[in-house]
Amino acid sequence: MSTQNTEKVKSLQDAIRKQADVVQKLKDQNATKEQLKQPVEALKKLKGELEQLVGTKTEEIVDRAALETLLKRRFFYTPSFGIYGGVKGLFDFGPPGCALKANFLQFWRQHFVLEENMLEVDCPCLTPKPVLQTSGHVEKFTDYMVTEYRTDGGAPEFFRADHLLEDKINELLKDPQLSPETVEEYKSIAARVDDFSASELGEQLRRFNVLSPNGFNISEPEPFNLMFPTTIGPTGLYPAYLRPETAQGIFVNFKKLLEYNGGKVPFAAAQIGQAFRNEISPRAGLLRVREFTLAEIEHFVNPDEKAHPKFDKVKNQKINLFPRERQLMVQGTISISIGDAVAQKMVDNETLGYFMVRTYLFLNACGIPDAHLRFRQHLMHEMAHYASDCWDAEIETSYGWVEVTGIADRACYDLTQHANATNTTMDARQEFDEPKVVSSHEFVPNRALLGKSFKQKHTEILDHLQSYTEKQRKEFKNEIESKNKITVKICTGESYTLTSEMISVQLQEKRVQSKSFVPSVIEPSFGVGRILYSILEHSYYVRPGDDEQRAVLKFTPHLAPVKCSVLPLMVKDELMNDTNRVVDLLTQCGVSVKLDTAGAPIGRKYARADEIGIPFGVTVDMQTIEKDNQLFGTVTLRERDSMEQVRVKIDEVGPIVAALCDRRSNWEEIRKQYPLFESK
Repeated sequence: MSTQNTEKVKSLQDAIRKQADVVQKLKDQNATKEQLKQPVEALKKLKGELEQLVGTKTEEIVDRAALETLLKRRFFYTPSFGIYGGVKGLFDFGPPGCALKANFLQFWRQHFVLEENMLEVDCPCLTPKPVLQTSGHVEKFTDYMVTEYRTDGGAPEFFRADHLLEDKINELLKDPQLSPETVEEYKSIAARVDDFSASELGEQLRRFNVLSPNGFNISEPEPFNLMFPTTIGPTGLYPAYLRPETAQGIFVNFKKLLEYNGGKVPFAAAQIGQAFRNEISPRAGLLRVREFTLAEIEHFVNPDEKAHPKFDKVKNQKINLFPRERQLMVQGTISISIGDAVAQKMVDNETLGYFMVRTYLFLNACGIPDAHLRFRQHLMHEMAHYASDCWDAEIETSYGWVEVTGIADRACYDLTQHANATNTTMDARQEFDEPKVVSSHEFVPNRALLGKSFKQKHTEILDHLQSYTEKQRKEFKNEIESKNKITVKICTGESYTLTSEMISVQLQEKRVQSKSFVPSVIEPSFGVGRILYSILEHSYYVRPGDDEQRAVLKFTPHLAPVKCSVLPLMVKDELMNDTNRVVDLLTQCGVSVKLDTAGAPIGRKYARADEIGIPFGVTVDMQTIEKDNQLFGTVTLRERDSMEQVRVKIDEVGPIVAALCDRRSNWEEIRKQYPLFESK
């Protein structure tokens, strides 16, 4: 969409919002149909113009400003420390936001921890510096930062260099006069922005004459470590950091977890907790913050046996993949079964593919539509040198495609690093039913020549090589025998060239009863805040029809912050007895309830409930208490999205709504059991 059209869309959205306010105000004043006719027609005309401009139904267009206004007004979340001016990148969750997050995490635990029989741990946020030195975070957990040169006397601001370059390129790509070759070149630069060194990034910033968002010149990019430093204890001599991820707590407890699991591999450990990243310039609301919740899984597996026992159950599931080849050729996604993707080596192994499907099913069940969910494979320059394959689950939002979950095969890097740093064995052992003659490729080093060439570093090189899988050892053997040399990049990031005189690889056979190995790790890592925001966007719409101002959050029932509203038609003593009884019955069934006893029309009460995503509503009316009426002792049960109602007995309300919210039933089944009810 051109810049002109983008501005036109925003202008129309603003006009629609203002005209909708006019319509709603008239309705609140009990305006007649004649008085409403002209304002409603004007509103429909504006909506028609917007639909024609973007080619999409108006209710499918996310009005981000209106959504964020709703979320803050109903206290889903708000900037932290607001009365002190707030702090960028920090947010407080209010009651509905907390409930939504709690329900999300409960569902995550059910879907992954419970159904996959995972071991859950809870480790401290404070992490000693040596742990994060070993993991590489102290040295490498950085983004490139630029400082603006203010000429107006104001305090300079700091920005992420890659974001400024991306924003500039996206701005340039809006120009319809660009040639296809230029468009392809710009897109190629945008795709490789994460791979640029500081000097390369600086060169691109100069080439495109990138200024700060305030219009000032900027400095050369410099690395900035994203961890929050602190100290433990009163001396100030024990350096530490607030953890940037939860994974390291699982890795350092690997031996205890292995023992708890009876020494058997594969197994998975999970952790939900806070993580911290000192973002240079937080933006995009909940999508880029300085304190956030992660839900991470570390699945430990034999590096030579990455098949998954439950893969057959998911192999026919199709998902949208965006492999690196299609990214480089500027092509779209491909819908393919995970079985075919693994067979074609598009996805490296069954275990990685299994967790991709499980992630897809989870996000889909959270309300993310297929058309807005894809898995993007990391380009080669994006992957860590030790990783075998990495995919990001991405959700399309008003901000574009947003990474919400990373699924990586991290090989045995993490366990090997911590084992070497602490002289601790991080091996697992595979026991055989009877002795086996096994063949394995073993390194045969010339220690004297290695020591002479690399001094004390030669032991680090050999330790690194010992972590190689059988497949990697074969590849090492083939290359060093064909080229007489090979370059090895060890865990510190340093590279060394080894010659065939320094080391060789021999195929050896031996009779063994068991085999030890350092497990590989498949890691799905979920950014909870990013997923929650994506759910909010995909849940939001404005109810079509005359009630234009009635915003709705169509949460799936199991995630909804409040499950059921209870609404007496009128606030009368004779109605309140049954109303309170309904509240008690629902609560006893574990259903969260919002009681609305305000003296407002029932339609307005429904609208208030829809606005915070309550999926079901129970109304106690006069027919409930009229003993001579055949509907005596019944209430109406309303479903939010269809606005349909059925009539059920009071004693049945709790079990019915609980089953709907636990995904043991659905509205279609309820409709078959109970006739639709239309109020007169």
